Amino acid sequence: MTRSALILSLVAAAALSACVKHTEPLGTRGVCYDVTFDKAQKPTYHKLVTAPNLETCAANLEAMRIKFLTMGGSAQELLGAYQGNFLFIQREGVFTSESLEGPRYLALVRTGDGRLAIPGAMPQQ
Repeated sequence: MTRSALILSLVAAAALSACVKHTEPLGTRGVCYDVTFDKAQKPTYHKLVTAPNLETCAANLEAMRIKFLTMGGSAQELLGAYQGNFLFIQREGVFTSESLEGPRYLALVRTGDGRLAIPGAMPQQ
């Protein structure tokens, strides 16, 4: 009896996980977007630049974040999108994910002076 209950609970868990909403970004090739949310909490995409790669997109988003901060803004984190991936510009670095709700993976780290670098590119002390 316990085996059938375990199987039933696993099937129910799998069915529920399939119902989880995943917000996926635009997948326009080579276009870097700044992402904001409207009053209904739906993402709005603003074309920032045409970028050859994710690192260039992240650098442009970081430059925009710094410019807003120097103009008196307070947003320490920024959300962007590039070729079907969300970019999360955060204090620790840049993280990427295929959806807003999905796992985030480290794409770029911050150096000691705040610049962004590819993980492993900086010499270890």
